[in-house]
Amino acid sequence: MRGKGASIFTKLVVLGLIVYACISLLGLHSQIESARAQRENLEEIVADLIEENEALEHEIEHRYDPETIERIARSKYNLVMPGERVFHGVIN
Repeated sequence: MRGKGASIFTKLVVLGLIVYACISLLGLHSQIESARAQRENLEEIVADLIEENEALEHEIEHRYDPETIERIARSKYNLVMPGERVFHGVIN
């Protein structure tokens, strides 16, 4: 009798450990998925920042280029070249 009782107790302990291990693995799995999603989000942010840096470097390299100066003057300050006419239209 004593041998049977000990084996049932051992089986229950082993079963409990297996259940605990499974629950722990599920928790770790969700943490891993969350970390992957966060990593993907950060990779997108990094890619956007790299693209923005490249655009800024291009602007710095071409800051004295006459076409760049003209583009900025027209878009940012609404300036026009001498002799150009400006038409303001209303769209219904």
